[in-house]
Amino acid sequence: MLLTEADFANLSLLGQARLEHLLKRAIVVSSDAVPAETITMNTEVLLCDDATGERRVVRVVYPADADASQELISVLQPLGTALLGASVGQVIDCGLAGGPRGLRVDKIIFQPEQSLRTQLVVNGWAAEQA
Repeated sequence: MLLTEADFANLSLLGQARLEHLLKRAIVVSSDAVPAETITMNTEVLLCDDATGERRVVRVVYPADADASQELISVLQPLGTALLGASVGQVIDCGLAGGPRGLRVDKIIFQPEQSLRTQLVVNGWAAEQA
């Protein structure tokens, strides 16, 4: 599973046992090396329930920013932990209300790292560096 250097550092600071396994098996890369189809912190994603076809948009956030009414899912919740590092097309097996369910990652709507890369190119930074 891929994690950005920044996400790894910030998640390590949380000191949560739930994240220890995740952090131990992570492949840590720079922000510009993370593929656009990989879920990082603050990524907004479209999920599809394979059993019901229900779709929902969620964002994986730090615990202090979590708000279920806004679909801001804490990385410490089972769904948030399962999504971190997942990619488009991957099915996440997670226990939600009503029992275990498979949620497929249909689309990345917003990924901070991709947004930053796009803004740098649009604003001419890439051309200036050439």
